[in-house]
Amino acid sequence: MNVRKPLAALTATVALLAGVTGCSANSTSGVIDTKADKGLEVLGQHLTYDPNHLVNDGQPIELGYWTWGDASTDPVVTMLHEYEKIHPNVTFKISQVAWSDYWVKTPLSLKGNRNAPVLFNVHNSQDALLRPHMEAYDIDLDDLEADYTNVETHVVDGKVDYIDSVINTGNIYYNKTLWKEAGLTDADIPTTWDEFAEVAKKLTKFDGGKMVQAGFNMNGDGRYDGLWQGLNYQRGTLMFDKSGTKANYDSKATRENLQFLLDLYEKDKVGSVKFGDNSEQSFGNGQTAMIYAWGALQGTLDTKYPDIDYGVFPTPTFTKDVPFAYDRYNGESTPGINKHQSAEQRAVAQDVIRFMLAGDDYVRTAVKLQNSFPGKKSLQDDPEILSNPVMAAIKPRLDRLIWPGPTPSTLESSPKIAFQNVFQNHQPIAKAVAAAQAQIETDMKNSDFVSLERMYQHYDEAKQD
Repeated sequence: MNVRKPLAALTATVALLAGVTGCSANSTSGVIDTKADKGLEVLGQHLTYDPNHLVNDGQPIELGYWTWGDASTDPVVTMLHEYEKIHPNVTFKISQVAWSDYWVKTPLSLKGNRNAPVLFNVHNSQDALLRPHMEAYDIDLDDLEADYTNVETHVVDGKVDYIDSVINTGNIYYNKTLWKEAGLTDADIPTTWDEFAEVAKKLTKFDGGKMVQAGFNMNGDGRYDGLWQGLNYQRGTLMFDKSGTKANYDSKATRENLQFLLDLYEKDKVGSVKFGDNSEQSFGNGQTAMIYAWGALQGTLDTKYPDIDYGVFPTPTFTKDVPFAYDRYNGESTPGINKHQSAEQRAVAQDVIRFMLAGDDYVRTAVKLQNSFPGKKSLQDDPEILSNPVMAAIKPRLDRLIWPGPTPSTLESSPKIAFQNVFQNHQPIAKAVAAAQAQIETDMKNSDFVSLERMYQHYDEAKQD
């Protein structure tokens, strides 16, 4: 009698590929697989994968995969090696391309290049560049939606080319040591912005009138350009108008939120533009008590600042009531399939995608490597995953996180300039916001971007500014 073995018994943690820079390749194994029945159990709930079959009729085949990461950052690399163990006739040629080069080389290579990859890493911010070269997943949409969160935001003409494996959003990171020194306990963790301001005051220190410890710090890249979106959503204001094509940055909510943030610095004096230009480093060095950041900060702290004892709590809201949305989220994308490659390669690529999405190992690995919340519904209550403070902070807000789609970069760069003009150049808020709005409209003049905010299940609750 053939005993079915759990897939987990077959797999092992894959070590970081040695010397992966530019292109690194495994040679074709030359193995002919004649064993269709692997003795392995079927994976998945709604979307399933039966590993007990021959791929490419068991004949040797090599597939290319391009990524800007490696086995320490890209969970797909691990899963490709696990797939090779199940189907030994399949070999993956894994090429690592620097992020700065990836978005030039990949779109150019995909079409009409026999050495182009059949599988490639996807970032949703580059959707317009990659989508023309992508083959839709050969997976039943109902099964995919039953197993994964937010699939509907990626549906085009009834099909998907990629989905979110994991998602992330902003949280407040706080220094537990400084928290205790200020006489604060877990009971003092704020849930509203008014409470937050009071806590921040207690965490701020001065020496002879000079700030030596910031209660809250939002200096540097990636702070305001992420924070303003969440604050606007909390007030019920969308990033785009009802057409989804015109930005809504110059709004009452934006002006109110900039004033609120300015007051934290100038009225409450819990931070200062003069307190360095890198809040992340300041937090890591123990000079800042609280910062707003996404999940990637966790990896940075654990790697660069291992001695910092930090905690995480959900970003506060303006009232105790449930807001329109707590914040924006973004997802880490599943791989794309190159529609220009051979039918044989694309068939194997489709099998790889099904293998990854049906099982749990891919998403579990992504959670750990990318410090993000699982997109797979069956893992969203997993005790091990929720033991991570970032995951625990995201879980209760999951239903009220909104994705505007792969927005043009001007929605980050132009508001950042407005922030600098207000905080550093003392420009009136209305003037700075209006200038940013004008720049956004100029930058988007020829854009075909349409916001996906309409896909948000609470969309009808939004206010019209």
